Amino acid sequence: MSNGNQSCLFGDGAYFVVCIFHAFEEWSGIGPVEVYLSYLEYLAWVFTPLVVVFILPFLIVILLYLSILFLHVYKHKNQLREAYSNNLWDGARKTLATLWDGHGFIWHGYEIHGMEKIPNKGAALIVYYHGAIPIDYYYFLANVIIQKGRIVHSVADHFLFKVPGFKLLLEVFSVIHGPQEECVKALKSGHLLGISPGGVREALLSDETYPLLWGKRKGFAQVAIDSKVPIIPMFTKNVREGFRSLGNLRFFRWSYEKFRVPMAPVYGGFPVKFRTYLGDPIPYDPNISAAELAEKTKQAVQALIDRHQIIPGNVLRALLERFHCRHKEK
Repeated sequence: MSNGNQSCLFGDGAYFVVCIFHAFEEWSGIGPVEVYLSYLEYLAWVFTPLVVVFILPFLIVILLYLSILFLHVYKHKNQLREAYSNNLWDGARKTLATLWDGHGFIWHGYEIHGMEKIPNKGAALIVYYHGAIPIDYYYFLANVIIQKGRIVHSVADHFLFKVPGFKLLLEVFSVIHGPQEECVKALKSGHLLGISPGGVREALLSDETYPLLWGKRKGFAQVAIDSKVPIIPMFTKNVREGFRSLGNLRFFRWSYEKFRVPMAPVYGGFPVKFRTYLGDPIPYDPNISAAELAEKTKQAVQALIDRHQIIPGNVLRALLERFHCRHKEK
């Protein structure tokens, strides 16, 4: 043993390290260290894809924060102008819209079918299916700014207004937390307004079978009636294949129902094909009730799902659609 130690001491650096490993093996009695290193390497190889799919959703959050940073820089650069002038943010909105449109084109091959149904002027209520992360809606907003030169006011859940740093972004892009009076005010002022009746519940608890989780919500329909505006149904194909939620697991479902906080993990970020479809506008009808209009709108969105989405959704198939166009027919 003493001869071995002496050889280690007088050997080169690499040999000395090998000796240390062998000494550790003898001392601990755990066997060859190389076996455990190989096992760790195998575990790293197995779990790396899982780590990646959970990290990718955070890239969207990073992009949102970069958008906020740009707005702050833009605001500082133009601080001599009138602080809340509409013209102050026109350039910022168009620049960010261009960035988001580019992201959608590159990462998802994003397309919109039926953009001509969005009026060039005048009010309309856009009702859409809510994905786990509504990134398709962000792309849609960007395209409306670029193609129509219009801003779509949006209704978002209360928790979004509590996220640190989001206040400026929500203000600049006219996001409101959704009181009916505010929605009616926006529409009567001639603006476009986007809302998802399913909201956070649909985002977390819906899945690749694309169920509409609207419950008995009819407030959006009453808003359309009070504002005397048409409703435009909207759905994005493969939105659930881009990002998926673990909200259907018992613990996350219970925590949402109990605390109304969206804590369910979201994974994905897959570069699947996104196609947004806009249905025919549902015209204002003074003789229809809010419940009837809500049901009619739900059927219109469901019809878009039935016509364009293959159910259950499949990530691999949605990825292949980037290269091979396959449309589902009714």
